[in-house]
Amino acid sequence: MSSRAEGFKIALSHSGDARAQAAAALYQYNIAQTGIDDRAAIGAELCDQSGKTWGGLWGRTELGLLFLDMFFLPEQLRGQSFGSQLLGTIEQEAIRRGCKKAVVETSSFQAPLFYMRHGFEEFGKVEFRIPGYARIFLRKNLL
Repeated sequence: MSSRAEGFKIALSHSGDARAQAAAALYQYNIAQTGIDDRAAIGAELCDQSGKTWGGLWGRTELGLLFLDMFFLPEQLRGQSFGSQLLGTIEQEAIRRGCKKAVVETSSFQAPLFYMRHGFEEFGKVEFRIPGYARIFLRKNLL
């Protein structure tokens, strides 16, 4: 072991604090490299008249990109255009923020066809260990 590595060890972990500190440091590095500090959360939620949230779409905007992180609607609310409305709302806000492209990753058993119907195109796929299933990466030009 080199002298630079003395006093350090590698440990498997899922510490939220360590992850948050690393994320903050990485974001500061990104700002130093690009000169741009524009990361912002974005989201739209489907609520009923009582105010109960039934689902929604959440992500972030950064460096001219819309990153879609999580999209959920309960089964009984699918197929009623709520998903299309949520996506449209998020895309319009992202465009207002200066985003020109959107990216999302989804599983083959989730919603790739939904995204493709809304103009997304596949640019990558990684097979799961379960035959016939994969992680799918999609992108879309917003403008």
